Amino acid sequence: MQNIRLVFGFTLISLLAAPSLSNAQDKHPDVHYKLLSSNNYVQAKNYYLLTLFHELPDVKQFLAADPGLKTIGDKKLDSLKSALQTCQRDGACYIQALRFSNDEITQVAERLKTLYKPDNALGRLVKKHLIPSGAYVLFQGQNEPEMLAKAWTQDAEGVNFAIGVYGEGKKPNYPAIDSISFNVHDPKDSTKYRLGYIGLLYNTAELIAAEPKADFFDIPLNAALHFIEMNERDQAADYEPMQQTENKSAYDRIPTIKWAAYPYTVIEIPGAGPDEPNVALSAEGMIRCRLAAIQYQKGLAPFIVTSGGKVHPYKTKYCEAIEMKKFLVEKLHIAANAVIIDPHARHTTTNMRNTVRLIYRYGMPFDKPAITCTTRGQSTSIEKNQIDRCLRELNEAPYANGKRLTDTEVEFYPKIEALQINPREPMDP
Repeated sequence: MQNIRLVFGFTLISLLAAPSLSNAQDKHPDVHYKLLSSNNYVQAKNYYLLTLFHELPDVKQFLAADPGLKTIGDKKLDSLKSALQTCQRDGACYIQALRFSNDEITQVAERLKTLYKPDNALGRLVKKHLIPSGAYVLFQGQNEPEMLAKAWTQDAEGVNFAIGVYGEGKKPNYPAIDSISFNVHDPKDSTKYRLGYIGLLYNTAELIAAEPKADFFDIPLNAALHFIEMNERDQAADYEPMQQTENKSAYDRIPTIKWAAYPYTVIEIPGAGPDEPNVALSAEGMIRCRLAAIQYQKGLAPFIVTSGGKVHPYKTKYCEAIEMKKFLVEKLHIAANAVIIDPHARHTTTNMRNTVRLIYRYGMPFDKPAITCTTRGQSTSIEKNQIDRCLRELNEAPYANGKRLTDTEVEFYPKIEALQINPREPMDP
């Protein structure tokens, strides 16, 4: 199969291919590691361990042969079939049957720790994928069985989060832009579901019960993915594979750059979504692009990164990064191969995190500073407030502050913690 690397390094390759064991002995990410995908980018970006469980043949076979995990999967299917017979008009009953229970999450975590051996399929998975991928870099200080268990727990809880928001109708982290697309609750009793929506829950559960089950975790995982899809919230897959499409010309140029000639790797422009649904690029976004173009023309960096997804207003059809790139190229005459897009970020925190990921995955110097270029208020916030906000919302600080250059430009230094995936933001994990 042809090798295709994605925006954050995902690869559609033979899933037996991976860095050699000798390259992954230390407990640090490997810059040469290529994240794997089963052609489902939403799944791979949100739930990377589950993707590895599903796609690595030796791991899949090893887990399928374990009676304890098989029992958990069989009981889950039995519970779902029972729910289809007994839940009737109780919408919450269907949700309960689809999600992981707390006991199931704990049981699997303990079972994985028990099954782990350094020289078996799980040991190879940790050494050749989990550690070098960086996808769970915040857990790298744990011993390997514990790291495996923590990665599982994060994925399982992330699956439940997606089911909770996009199936159950719970509030997401940012309700104004990320909420469920359906009218869920009975207008006369907000504690109950509308009958029409209960019908949708039943039909979803019936579909999932009928689908082939290859792994013990398939029922909740499929539920999460279906609910994300039905809500048209699969933006994590937008524009993939990036290095072969929107970012190809810039990506292909990276090896030719003489980095010593530039003080910075990239000039990052955080997105600024418009308030009106028919406006493609806000006035604020135009200003930010013009400010960045000035710095680019001065030769501060060889690339501009436009960062922002389909965010404002609710369910907009416009992607901030794409519209900013169009403005830079068509209006300001910046070369297209000098613009790298991050079309997934939804907040200033992830503007910063995703830009750091691009620097790392695209092979740009990771020990060199970059700059953000934006309007004064946001620039001040990036310097003064956003690291604390990242720690609160992402449980990581993806960058460190550098020097203040002007009211609208400030340096930042990439940090490896940016690689940690966050399935509690399923549109941009």
